[in-house]
Amino acid sequence: MITYSPMTIADHAEAFELWRRTEGVGISAADGREGIERYLDRNPGFSCVARVDGKLIGTLMAGHDGRRGYLFHLAVASEVRGRGIGRELVRRSLEALKAAGIERTHAMVFSNNTSAHSFWKQIGFQYLDFMHVYSISLIAPEERLSLGTVAATREIIRNQTESDGNSKQNSKKE
Repeated sequence: MITYSPMTIADHAEAFELWRRTEGVGISAADGREGIERYLDRNPGFSCVARVDGKLIGTLMAGHDGRRGYLFHLAVASEVRGRGIGRELVRRSLEALKAAGIERTHAMVFSNNTSAHSFWKQIGFQYLDFMHVYSISLIAPEERLSLGTVAATREIIRNQTESDGNSKQNSKKE
């Protein structure tokens, strides 16, 4: 049986691993435990996870800025796709955003992620060809990751995630 619940920081290690192995989901240093904890604290109850027999099989990060909602990191384990899990995660997040007074929500999708484009269109989202996203780092160049690549970022976060897991195991032993 599939169970759904709001995402908490306790889900981070499993969620990060799912994002890491899901094609079309980009991860960065901001997806480390500290960044996700900050995001969840700022946007409580909007992000969701799905589990089967306790194993995390789906995620959707969701939040808002007071005017618009934003969805990203929709990921469903490949072995359980096609069962409506993504749709249900989206439905739950949209319901929570609507209850918070948010009237419009945007889904963040990489331009080359064709399966995601199809999914969002299928469930009623409209592609906005008149809008582009621009981004700037607020971290000084000398403070940025020295290697500056997605692979390097993933390696740093993987090490942090493993460290988080070891910390949890050590605290269980104490």
